[in-house]
Amino acid sequence: MGKSQDLYKRAKKIIPGGVQLFSKRPETFLPELWPAYYEKAKGCEVWDLDGNKYIDMSFMGIGACILGYSDEDVNRAVKLAIDNGSMATLNCPEEVELAELLCQIHPWADMVRYARTGGEAMAIAVRIARATTGKDLILFCGYHGWHDWYLSANLANDKALNGHLLPGLDSAGVPRALINTAIPFEYNKIDEFLNLISRYKKNIAAVIMEPIRNFYPKEGFLETIRSLTQEEKIVLIFDEVSSGWRLNVGGAHIVFGIDPDIAVFSKGISNGYPMAAIIGRSSIMGSAENSFISSTYWTERIGPTAALATIKKMKENDVPNHLIRIGKIIQEEWRNLAGKHDLKVEISGIPPLSHFSFDYKDHLVLKTLFTQLMLERGFLATNAFYASHAHTERHVQEYLKAVDESFYFVREAIEEGNPYKYLKGPVCQSGFRRLA
Repeated sequence: MGKSQDLYKRAKKIIPGGVQLFSKRPETFLPELWPAYYEKAKGCEVWDLDGNKYIDMSFMGIGACILGYSDEDVNRAVKLAIDNGSMATLNCPEEVELAELLCQIHPWADMVRYARTGGEAMAIAVRIARATTGKDLILFCGYHGWHDWYLSANLANDKALNGHLLPGLDSAGVPRALINTAIPFEYNKIDEFLNLISRYKKNIAAVIMEPIRNFYPKEGFLETIRSLTQEEKIVLIFDEVSSGWRLNVGGAHIVFGIDPDIAVFSKGISNGYPMAAIIGRSSIMGSAENSFISSTYWTERIGPTAALATIKKMKENDVPNHLIRIGKIIQEEWRNLAGKHDLKVEISGIPPLSHFSFDYKDHLVLKTLFTQLMLERGFLATNAFYASHAHTERHVQEYLKAVDESFYFVREAIEEGNPYKYLKGPVCQSGFRRLA
């Protein structure tokens, strides 16, 4: 149990939901046993409050730390920014330097606005699109945060968002006046998208989607969406909060040769320091001046400084290539080890953002058991692996040895017919659920 679980018990009494980010809730990993809090994080190693050290082969700060935890080069730049003053009545010059760099990396973009989190940056993009078009309706694909515009999709059908990565997203508190202002479609299902365009095209302000997530786009999928949105004067927004900076230095859309009207970045752009950027064409971004979009802490210095240092290091070290290479090794070995132990496992995701699932009825029991076994072997690990520049061949080999042992145990537990008996706590949760 330890200090972390004791602290988490206290947290649940005074913090609704126990934590600030659902994806860090211990119940989604290993209830009652997951080390909820950290004392120190460096590279891809994490120390909990009891001094136990783990190698993080899971989410690496939920995808925020592409370079690894506490990167020395980024920290050095941030410390200098702090010493020179992270906030003032005047503006920091780094925000101009970063805007020029982002437009240089993405030549189709002319202008940049900033925020500090992915969710609020997406909300800004939606506001700009609606201000530009004078229309309200949003067609979207995938997960895009917690704001009203997105959760309103569940007002008409409380299962509307269940197919978009995280089932159980509750729309309580979202004004019912927003009903039917956001409508989902599924990735790679072009006929579904075409039907929505045909039905609603006169009222659509924007189409919002990740250019890639768990699966690569089918031939013609992104091209058709780009062509139709241009034809109908609909703003195309690519959510690059998770996909950006992992397949290349910049947005993943560059890989596919599809330029949107707006792209949104956060998470990996600044290696763990709060930062988000909304980049776009001047004909659209200029509408931001016609709507009140403003916040004091969007002007602080640390975020842009961290982003500049992070992008510089990603360029100099060809970090995306490392992420892809490490991710491919992990996916290939998951597949090999599953075959070795006769386990039914489904693997998905681009190499830097890899996932697997146990293809069994009691898959959550098996996921919990796997997480428990890996934790006992010194790894923060679940059915996902987000690659970072800090992951070395040594980390990968040690991890795969532990996966081999854990898969063997899982296979034995399945054959015995009752994997649940080996759990030392409750089964992990799936989707957004209230705490008991």
